[in-house]
Amino acid sequence: MQQLIDLDVPHISSYSMTVEKKTALAHMINKGNTPTLNEEQSAEQMLMLVDTLTSSGYEHYEISNFAKPDRYARHNSNYWKGKSYLGIGPSAHSFNGTSRSWNIANNALYIKGILAKELPLETEQLSKNDRFNEYVMTSLRTKWGIDIKYVEREFGSDYLNSLLENIEEYEYKKDVNISDQGIITLTPTGKLLADQIASELFILD
Repeated sequence: MQQLIDLDVPHISSYSMTVEKKTALAHMINKGNTPTLNEEQSAEQMLMLVDTLTSSGYEHYEISNFAKPDRYARHNSNYWKGKSYLGIGPSAHSFNGTSRSWNIANNALYIKGILAKELPLETEQLSKNDRFNEYVMTSLRTKWGIDIKYVEREFGSDYLNSLLENIEEYEYKKDVNISDQGIITLTPTGKLLADQIASELFILD
């Protein structure tokens, strides 16, 4: 880590390792040849990473991403901020705010469709609940957080009331912070529980 800091790398992504099924690592763990991941140790390493990078001039702008000021990942920031984007090419995804689509993965069929002037893709229309849950999940992971005024404007008072009711416990535990401007962000300890907190805020069909 210190070497990256010394090199003045403008952007660092750091993800917690996950064990996927049918991988060599999963096989070694199942056989007892490699110890399982220690969640407590992983949490300690995460907090250490955050402290080291932020004290060296990096902004922890998304759960797994750090950057020097204004050197955020432009492409991924569109995902986290819910902006529209266009995907071109096989398997590429697009999003327009109310629906998402994905191009077929097969290169030959993709090219065939383009030559026939047909869009070789599938589309999913997002419900209001889908859009709210996605906004909560992505925004909470970032330093920009969940904007209470935006929730009320875009989704209505019922969604806002649900959000405020479900977030109350985590604010009391100091896992989230609500600013005077009405922005909900995770505290350092809350970042360790990001997925859990987001799921508690979801509105299910």
